[in-house]
Amino acid sequence: MFTGIIAERGTVEAVESTGHSAVITLTAPTLAADLPLGGSIAVDGCCLTAIRNDGHTFTVDVMGESLVRTTIGGLAPGDSVNLERCVPAGGRLDGHVVQGHVDGVGTLAEREPLGNWHRLRFAVPSGLAPYIAEKGSIAVDGVSLTVTAVSPAAEAGQWFEVGLIPATLAETGLGAKSVGAPVNLEVDVLAKYTARLLSFQAQGTSGLEGLTAEGATA
Repeated sequence: MFTGIIAERGTVEAVESTGHSAVITLTAPTLAADLPLGGSIAVDGCCLTAIRNDGHTFTVDVMGESLVRTTIGGLAPGDSVNLERCVPAGGRLDGHVVQGHVDGVGTLAEREPLGNWHRLRFAVPSGLAPYIAEKGSIAVDGVSLTVTAVSPAAEAGQWFEVGLIPATLAETGLGAKSVGAPVNLEVDVLAKYTARLLSFQAQGTSGLEGLTAEGATA
């Protein structure tokens, strides 16, 4: 589990495509120092597993699902990415609960500087829009943010807005993101589970009928 608080900006050193998967090597002197083999790390919000580490650079495997459904498939040498290690048991939850399971890709539609902070509007896939609520949490490229506005449900092009404080502008890749750029989106996990349960209830079932009182399948 992650919190959406970016610890370091990493740089892509190499991308090796292997058909339906890829191997990516990144430089991150701070996080790589104590990243164990098999350790989880969020790269622009996508949870990946370290398979090699020399204390300065680390390498991750990326399966086809991640290449297709996130921006990871478009990374190239020299690109900068947001990095976060998984939160330790008992660690502070400074952002919100982030799984590192990207739900879809959005697009930066508008950017408006307002003094020392920026208002950003993101176009969002229509299938994700119902899970995004004003004053709710969302992870954009792995950054925990509070939603400040959402599009009306009946609007054809769905969107949401966030505000970026100076620290977020300086310490994450969102500070330099250009209009039209794609971003990884992870909506609140509670919203996803709630929607799933409601879909079963709409069919006249709770989805729990096959379980015994002890939680095992009957």
